Amino acid sequence: MIDFQNVSKSFSTDHAILANASFTVTTGEFVFIAGPSGAGKSTLLKLIAGLEAPDAGQITVNGQLLKHLSARARPYLRRSVGVILQNTHLLYDRNAIENVLLPLAVVGQAPETARTRARAALDKVGLSHKENANPIELSGGEQQRLAIARAIVNRPAILIADEPTANLDRDTARKVMNVFKDFNQVGVTTLVATHDEELMAEYAQRVFVIEPGRFRDFPVQRSA
Repeated sequence: MIDFQNVSKSFSTDHAILANASFTVTTGEFVFIAGPSGAGKSTLLKLIAGLEAPDAGQITVNGQLLKHLSARARPYLRRSVGVILQNTHLLYDRNAIENVLLPLAVVGQAPETARTRARAALDKVGLSHKENANPIELSGGEQQRLAIARAIVNRPAILIADEPTANLDRDTARKVMNVFKDFNQVGVTTLVATHDEELMAEYAQRVFVIEPGRFRDFPVQRSA
């Protein structure tokens, strides 16, 4: 599903984000990406989504070797990868359902089918009663769940999220994580960057730890 082979990435000569990182994430895994601020968690997710290019090494996502993809082909890859960044990038001149409809409009989905799927996505994240609300009227947790609905409306094979529970209270954070867990349980490969050790202990199957220039992979052992 996701394969890194000797991947390196840096933004300056003295600050390596990744150095010769190699790992494979198989279909249906739930992986957390941990590490201090600035260590490279966001960069790793952007590399998977094709939003950043590595300095060296090879990345394969959903059977596609990223370095061989043309600029025209990359948007098609991203349809199989649902991305939730720290900034949700919601559009405040559109209501909730119109935000969720955007990815379907890009791929030319028929309007009636698109609206049905957008409503199903909103229902999945518990926001069906807010479809006509402007995002600015929503709480922080609701805005995060709206961003998740937009990310999953195309039914991606891979779901990646960058600090999706930052600045949320504990109950709201668990609601957000339970949405990811639900998708993971039906086979969606899920990667979440976070610094929240309590959530990792509760939900993770595997943890990647990134420190400046260093990458470590920890499978999570759970008692039966």
